[in-house]
Amino acid sequence: MFRVFVITILTWTGAAWADRLQTSQGPVEVTQMVSGLDTPWAIGVLPAGGFLVTERDGELLYINDGKFQRVSGVPKVAASGQGGLLDVTVARDFNRSREIFLTFSKPQSGGAGTALAVARLSENGKRLTNLRVIFEAVPGGSSGRHFGSRVVEAEDGKLFLTIGDRGDRLAAQDRSNHMGTVLRVNRDGSVPNDNPFVQEDGVRPEIWSYGHRNPQGAALDSRGQIWVSEHGARGGDEVNLVKSGRNYGWPVISYGTHYSGQKIGEGTHKPGMEQPEHYWDPSIAPSGLLVYSGKLWPKWKGDIFVGSLKFDYIARLAGSPLREVEQIKGSETERVRDIVEAPDGSIWFISVGQGAVYRMTPGN
Repeated sequence: MFRVFVITILTWTGAAWADRLQTSQGPVEVTQMVSGLDTPWAIGVLPAGGFLVTERDGELLYINDGKFQRVSGVPKVAASGQGGLLDVTVARDFNRSREIFLTFSKPQSGGAGTALAVARLSENGKRLTNLRVIFEAVPGGSSGRHFGSRVVEAEDGKLFLTIGDRGDRLAAQDRSNHMGTVLRVNRDGSVPNDNPFVQEDGVRPEIWSYGHRNPQGAALDSRGQIWVSEHGARGGDEVNLVKSGRNYGWPVISYGTHYSGQKIGEGTHKPGMEQPEHYWDPSIAPSGLLVYSGKLWPKWKGDIFVGSLKFDYIARLAGSPLREVEQIKGSETERVRDIVEAPDGSIWFISVGQGAVYRMTPGN
């Protein structure tokens, strides 16, 4: 299908396509970096300039110096329902390795499953080489729902990967499969020796935590801890600080109800199951999550930013207990799917509703 792309030049300064939004730290400038996107899902900002965008139908785009190109060599995806080409994460050693990580719904017998691949981006950004699928969830399924799916690289090179319950609620409590989990693997897909269930028979050794519904946001904080945002059902969207071996309760406990209005599980608390750091009721449909470094806005250091697909804003969460303290909202924040911090401290986000990527910097 023919599509027209409108590209802004990556000057790292103001541009004609910029707008302003008011925030607790004064006005911020929001610059449109690319538009005309078809269901964009994730952004990967490259350390030496330029960025990557995934589109759910299977396209990976490389954008630099005001130009875009489709990247060849992307894995085949099962682009159906919520599945397709999903997350992209730039490796910490990209300047040396030029490697990126991709998550996607991989065609499998009887349906599809969430998979993780690593590949090398060519110097001109035109193609991926040495693509390896280093993990795929089992079993797959015919449901087009709840693939997750974010991949985060820790300081030690280990990879955290989020997997949804695929619409099979009880599977999130069954550790013989990968559904409804946060996983931890080595960079080659092997299992770290210190994973919590590596010695337990009948448990998938990649599992780091379980009892999740559909975690679509994930990021590390300054202490190397992994945070996730996940969709509840009718109410009960959560932000969780994910710890090794813990059970986060779905579908036994929840602060929401089923879409029918019926009660979920056994209530909101149960011994041995973790409480969320924050929950929303009604649901905001949270997607990307960022723990901010404070580089450009020092007073936001350590704060958590989460995109809302339902109510069209960026939530800022802070404090102890964690709570939503601000909503950053404008025409640009229509269905925020991903939100990341670039190397210079600017905040980038995807608006699915606008089919665009935006960059947020302090206003003058």
